[in-house]
Amino acid sequence: MTFRDRLAALLSRATTRNAITAVIVINAVTLGLETSEGAMAVAGPLIVGIDRICLTIFVVELLSKIYAFGPRFFRNGWNVFDFVVVAIALVPASGGLSVLRALRILRVLRVISVAPRLRRVVEGFLTALPGMASVFLLMALIFYIGAVIATKLFGAAFPEWFGDLGRSAYTLFQVMTLESWSMGIVRPVMQEFPYAWAFFVPFIMVTTFAVVNLIVGLIVNSMQSAHEEESVAATDAYRDEVLKRLDAIEQRLSER
Repeated sequence: MTFRDRLAALLSRATTRNAITAVIVINAVTLGLETSEGAMAVAGPLIVGIDRICLTIFVVELLSKIYAFGPRFFRNGWNVFDFVVVAIALVPASGGLSVLRALRILRVLRVISVAPRLRRVVEGFLTALPGMASVFLLMALIFYIGAVIATKLFGAAFPEWFGDLGRSAYTLFQVMTLESWSMGIVRPVMQEFPYAWAFFVPFIMVTTFAVVNLIVGLIVNSMQSAHEEESVAATDAYRDEVLKRLDAIEQRLSER
């Protein structure tokens, strides 16, 4: 076994992933402490030093992976994600690029790539995006129709909420989130238009309970599919390993 193979095996171990996860958590704590003036006044050099050590560990890990896996490193989307996140942290945060200092917190997102359960959630969400696009289009149509109706019905009496299409859409979005929808919007409107509930209640039923739950269902279904695919892949890998060992045993027996 070559050095690259041994290095790849070391980087793929669960202990290595757990160690990187611990470094990510420590780095997240230090980045949070850097926002505290009191903490920086007491232990500023120590906090900055720990942050630099964590960044160094991330860089060494990525360089090791690139060396161990070669071109295969960039064929994995999560490896590319880690590479971009760490690369952003290495950009000099000075002058016009000072805003990138705030983006250093993105290093915390690396915990997604090293935690299989979190990775499965993100993969399920990304898989659900094509189906969610159709749902979002449906919701946009519902909002457009509702905004036009609300502007026509309530715009003259409540211009601050329904004075134009944009204001009506924003107000309906607030209604959909159920944020002060009753006492803050609907009941004042019903004092002027007693039958306004006939518009708002169906709108809430369709958007909040039907369409939003449809999005949740798509995400859950995609996560379940991603979990099943991962289980099948793990089973296939285990089967291939068993077959390889059986072939090796048979070959040894045949040589005797």
